[in-house]
Amino acid sequence: MLLCLCLLAALAGLGVSAWVRRSVRDRILTPEQAAADGEFDCILVLGCQVWADGSPSKMLRDRIDRGLELYQAGAAPKILMSGDHGTIGYDEVNAMKRIATDAGVASEDVFMDHAGFSTYESIYRARDVFQCKRILIVSQEYHLYRALYCAKALGLDACAVAAEDIRYRGQLYRDLREIAARDKDFLKCIFQPDPTFLGEAIPISGSGDETNDKYTG
Repeated sequence: MLLCLCLLAALAGLGVSAWVRRSVRDRILTPEQAAADGEFDCILVLGCQVWADGSPSKMLRDRIDRGLELYQAGAAPKILMSGDHGTIGYDEVNAMKRIATDAGVASEDVFMDHAGFSTYESIYRARDVFQCKRILIVSQEYHLYRALYCAKALGLDACAVAAEDIRYRGQLYRDLREIAARDKDFLKCIFQPDPTFLGEAIPISGSGDETNDKYTG
């Protein structure tokens, strides 16, 4: 009996994951399609690991590079770097902004969401804190389905562009973990809990310098 229940739970989880993918797959664009649209409020680059010296992991650097490519192509006038800055010693977003400004992007065009602790929270805060209505999400493709599903459930008009199409070390583990993550965020999107932090609005139409030094820990 227990084995049957476990099997049913596993099948249900796989079904939810497949539904999440299928429901938003048409929202993933090529860089050329996104640039031709050019009507997004911002490019939302989702954070991931930075190393102890503050340098980005390969996955994060590929996300940032794609975001910069889209910005330079005119897909959106602003970039929103969303990631984890929950402790003094760990800071994804300043590393992300520094790469953008070093590449010549004006500081006022780069916003930092210091409390983007999860995909769901990054999307929620893009809507409620940064007052976005139409966003272009950048991450690796396997991750984009979940981000797009969260955006759809939260009422945002969102499309996405994948970062460089390569297989990263440990990708099989990430693919398997993502199935559970899609199931988790599917439930979150039903109940829509508040993120860890909200705070005052910082409209994406303003200056990204308003987000400088807003450590959340």
